Amino acid sequence: MIERATVLLAEDDPDDVLLTQIAFEKARLANPLQVVRDGEEAIAYLKGEGRYADRDRFPLPILLLLDLKMPKLNGFQVLEWLRSHPRLKRLPVAVMTSSDHDPDATRAFELGADSYLNKPPDAEALLALVQRLHAYWLILNGRFEDEEVEA
Repeated sequence: MIERATVLLAEDDPDDVLLTQIAFEKARLANPLQVVRDGEEAIAYLKGEGRYADRDRFPLPILLLLDLKMPKLNGFQVLEWLRSHPRLKRLPVAVMTSSDHDPDATRAFELGADSYLNKPPDAEALLALVQRLHAYWLILNGRFEDEEVEA
């Protein structure tokens, strides 16, 4: 069921995590939001490794909201890894970043991002963005199936 499918947020800024969680609640989205704080955690989650091995608690997401500038592995490295795995390469990825640097957008799209979105400056703009993401990705583009990933 797409409305209950998990969304994975890969974001290291606690303020941005909190604002995104609030925006999901205000938008009344039924989609559970899982949060990872760096690129290594994002990959571990997607692989179902370590603390993310329980797929009942940590199901594969229907959408990845990916920050580019994260510790350990950045968003570009996560995208590169993600698109190299056949069972995950169709997972929709919306890059959400504070960078409006054109080469970053170009590189993100070359690596397989589906969207490149500048982080909104305030909570109301973020709420509007989350509502648009829900309408577009979670309703129109619910194409990713919950499958186990081989490392």
